[in-house]
Amino acid sequence: MTPAVTTLANGLRIASFATPGAETAALGLYADTGSRFEAAKLNGIAHLFEHMVFKGTQTRSARAIAEQIEDVGGQLNAYTARDMTAFHARVLGDDVPLAFELIADLVRAPRFDDDDLAREKDVVLSELGEARDTPDDIVFDHLQEAAYPDQPLGRSILGSEETLAAIEAADLRAWLAAQFRGPACVLAAAGKVDHQALVEMAERLLGDLPDGAQPGGERASYAGGIHHDRRKFEQTHLTFGYEAAAHRAPDYYPLTLFATAAGGGMSSRLFQELREERGLAYSVYSTMTSYADTGLFSVYLAAANGNAARAGALGIPVLDECAQGLDAAELARAKAQLKAGLLMSLEGCAGQAEYIARQMLTHGAPVAPSEVVARIDACTVDEVRAAAQRMLAGPVARAHVGAIKLRAA
Repeated sequence: MTPAVTTLANGLRIASFATPGAETAALGLYADTGSRFEAAKLNGIAHLFEHMVFKGTQTRSARAIAEQIEDVGGQLNAYTARDMTAFHARVLGDDVPLAFELIADLVRAPRFDDDDLAREKDVVLSELGEARDTPDDIVFDHLQEAAYPDQPLGRSILGSEETLAAIEAADLRAWLAAQFRGPACVLAAAGKVDHQALVEMAERLLGDLPDGAQPGGERASYAGGIHHDRRKFEQTHLTFGYEAAAHRAPDYYPLTLFATAAGGGMSSRLFQELREERGLAYSVYSTMTSYADTGLFSVYLAAANGNAARAGALGIPVLDECAQGLDAAELARAKAQLKAGLLMSLEGCAGQAEYIARQMLTHGAPVAPSEVVARIDACTVDEVRAAAQRMLAGPVARAHVGAIKLRAA
């Protein structure tokens, strides 16, 4: 899987892979921006921007956008993360030009009507309320806040009632002008696509994206700490974590493997100890999220209120034992899980386009799946143990939703 890559004069990169035998295509505009680039007073603007562009452009109403993509059986959607914003579509191969035009219209000519803005704020407030009422969702926001207090990476992607109320149409226009610049964006596509045709469309539709660097986001500073949310639910949802590896750090692959071995499946140590052997938690897993300058390893568990404190207390010793005693069989199993997950995700053109975009934004160039597999295979037991021990020696961040008491580490 070797994508073709072209860079326009304004810095926009077009990366595509023509999937043999495909009749459909996936394409998207992926921007190296998200909630971690927000000023504190405008927390939530990246996500609100994503919503607002679908409310209409200078040439299309919200209804027209929906009807035009669905008239051809396609799908058009978007998402906002802490470090990425994406507008993506899935269509039949012959309808790639239409999908490209719609995506370009969203980011080049959004209307940002004041009445639409007022209504969409209500929609986002409903989304925020739903998240707060979903303990296994909001607990991860709490963990981010504990790990990265008083900084963009620790704030909610959705914002708050106060910050959403303060955002005006002029702020959205300023966000678009500052963040969606050619060098910060990748147009990624896979499936039934023609690279040269994509380049020509990009020149016509996105060639006017401004060049130059976007304003830099605030560098993350991991602290660790505790966030208590003592609302009473039927279960307690608990997370704890450590600062982990950034995308391009030497420990990235060893710690990704450790997260998989420690809590990545039913055979993992956390699952076997806390659920199978002791019956203390009905859901338990570990994962690692990486950013450009930091990473967060986290363990999540959900347990009956009476078992939550015991389950939480056991989590760290299980991790310590895994870091000290990870064996060759466990590492081989973790490698197999990671490689299978990667290669399975690349079976469809949507997964291929997403993979291409993330590699371009993270590494600045395509990284072949075979190279990722080789990096995974190259990790040794000693390397994984050492990386895990270094990580676990750092301060702990904790968060929970439920009526239990936690002590600082």
